[in-house]
Amino acid sequence: MDIDKIKKELIGQKKSKFKGNIYHYSQVNFSYNSNKIEGSRLTSDQIEAILDTSYFVSKSDDLIKLDDLIESKNHFKLFDYMLDNVDNQLSKKMIIEMNKILKRNTSDEENPRYNVGGFKIVPNIIGIINIINTTDPKDVEKEIDKLLLEYNLKTDISLEDIIDFRYKFEKIHPFGDDSDTLVKNKLLFSN
Repeated sequence: MDIDKIKKELIGQKKSKFKGNIYHYSQVNFSYNSNKIEGSRLTSDQIEAILDTSYFVSKSDDLIKLDDLIESKNHFKLFDYMLDNVDNQLSKKMIIEMNKILKRNTSDEENPRYNVGGFKIVPNIIGIINIINTTDPKDVEKEIDKLLLEYNLKTDISLEDIIDFRYKFEKIHPFGDDSDTLVKNKLLFSN
């Protein structure tokens, strides 16, 4: 797979503003899959309608959380941010900025416990049954620095390197919310 060719095509299509191309498809699927991992009940068709028209029509009586709608729309801006920075080295500042873009205008942004714009301040865990302990808030910055140094020193990044980064990032779980998914997606385009 020629990553440089894909990056160039995505950037060119972003500028064209046409629907139905790989950029459009990637926008919808990036938002859908990232939100689905975090429990959103929006369908890919609903997310595509939000992207294309900025409208949302529920085809059922299901209640949809406002944050799911907002985060879906924020994912489109986040995807563009990642494309704009695709050739820049992954940094702590970039990770925090991605979190801020994703959480803009959500209830998490209004809740000081989530510390949008910074790393977590309250301990968190992963899972309900098979609980995985994550990095203590006081150690997050040190662990992120260590992870980024290790990753950014690599010269030829493989899929295994991306998987390893994702695993370690998930174990740190640096945010008070569940927006860690965004960094995982940025990694896929970085090399």
